[in-house]
Amino acid sequence: MLSAGDFQQRQDSTSMSVSVVSMRQVSQRSPMGTLTTSSRGAVPGMPLMGGGMTQLQLYNDSLGIRIVGINGGIIGRKQGPYMHFFRQQMYVSGAHAKLLFRPENGWCIADLGSSNGTKLNDHNLQPNVEMSLKNGDIVTIANVVLKVSISGN
Repeated sequence: MLSAGDFQQRQDSTSMSVSVVSMRQVSQRSPMGTLTTSSRGAVPGMPLMGGGMTQLQLYNDSLGIRIVGINGGIIGRKQGPYMHFFRQQMYVSGAHAKLLFRPENGWCIADLGSSNGTKLNDHNLQPNVEMSLKNGDIVTIANVVLKVSISGN
C-alpha cells in the first residue's frame, strides 16, 4: 500500500498514468448518532485537482444519511459500500445506481436499471446513462431524496 505522500509523488512524476491505491472503507457513528462513511488515505476516483482533492457527498440529514462518494461505488439495498444506509428502504433496488468520477465531467451518477428509478433534479435518468452532478443538485434514489455537495480542498 502506498502512503499519501508516495501517491502524490507518483502522480507528479507520471503526468497522466493511473496509480492504483488500496482503500479502506470505514463506517462509524457520529456524535449525533448517524452513520457516516469515509475513506482513509488516497482514494481512487478522488483525483487531485488544483492541488486538492474533490469530494462528493450525498446527504439527507432527516434520514441520517451522509455518503462520501467513491468512484465506482454502488448505491443499493444489497450491494455496495452504502448498503447500510438503504437496507431498510424497500423501494431501493439491490444495486440501484452507481457513482463515477470522470476527469472530463467530474462526478456523475448512473441508474443501474433499478425498479423504481433514479432522478436528478426531478428528471428521470435513463438506465446506464451517466449524468454529471454539481453542487446543490438533488438526487432521488427511488423514494429517498439526497442533496449533492461537491467540494475541493
